[in-house]
Amino acid sequence: MKKLSLFLILIFVISDLLFAQTTFYSNPFAHTFSIVARDPETGEMGVAVQSHWFSVGSIVTWGEAGVGVVATQSFVNPSFGPRGLEMLKSGMTAQQVVDSLIASDEGRDVRQLAILDVHGNVAAYTGKNCIPAAGQIVGDNYSVQANLMLNDKVWPAMSEAFENTEGPLAERMIAALEAAQNAGGDIRGKQSAAILVVKGKSTGKVWEDRLIDLRVEDSPEPIKELKRLLKVHRAYDHMNAGDLAVEHNNMDLAMKEYSAAEKMFPDNEEMKYWHAVTLVNNGRIDDALPLFEKVFKKNNNWKILTPRLVPVGLLNVNDADLKRILSAGEK
Repeated sequence: MKKLSLFLILIFVISDLLFAQTTFYSNPFAHTFSIVARDPETGEMGVAVQSHWFSVGSIVTWGEAGVGVVATQSFVNPSFGPRGLEMLKSGMTAQQVVDSLIASDEGRDVRQLAILDVHGNVAAYTGKNCIPAAGQIVGDNYSVQANLMLNDKVWPAMSEAFENTEGPLAERMIAALEAAQNAGGDIRGKQSAAILVVKGKSTGKVWEDRLIDLRVEDSPEPIKELKRLLKVHRAYDHMNAGDLAVEHNNMDLAMKEYSAAEKMFPDNEEMKYWHAVTLVNNGRIDDALPLFEKVFKKNNNWKILTPRLVPVGLLNVNDADLKRILSAGEK
């Protein structure tokens, strides 16, 4: 096995050297702070980032279910993402992958890189010429790293926040981003943020394995917006679960899921609408009418849509009850 591992490392080093034809000056900037992390209970793996650079998530965050996650930043070498994941899939350790990628890179002195594998093993690297303040902390099932920060308190604040925050992995990572910003953050300010969470085990279905993939491309408050989007994502998880319950004709469960979503976003008219539809399908039309009234007053298109649900079986009402629904709010 050791001979095989050494052989694989040699192959990757040779290919990396052939790949590195250009200097680091041609690579995009993404001076930033980020976290790679794993939840040992669920196996979920994630990477989250914020930067004063447009669309930071498109070049910094990489991940694959059953494999690992990568954060590549500073003067970014975007190839570290896909290549790093391929190396992990070949059986290399996180440390071997970091060592191989850095050794082959002409711009190694200005790179910052963190890799976490499916087992929670982590390796990180900060080049000697990354713009201060720059540094990293590798912890249990996570790593935080930052460069071009206002001060050297940023990544320790991230580490402390992640370790002391409870809840799902995504919320803990965003807490780390918030702590970084509160400690001073990027010396240039704020612009974009992103979060990616994948399953610990791959199902072979990318649409199921990528649990969260959110980006704020350009905003004066990217972390706040990312946090809001995560809350919306959680609410729509309930909506999707409600839709699935409807598919299986489990109206009690559908109503429970739609209600949970609506409680998270009480002003969202669509959530309120499908909650009302589910109430009707459970024989509770009187409870549904006030919800229909609120929705119809906000947007009359919902009233136009409602009769179309009857022939496709999504709204189970007779003509009299349909008329009552469409008259909701009318005087």
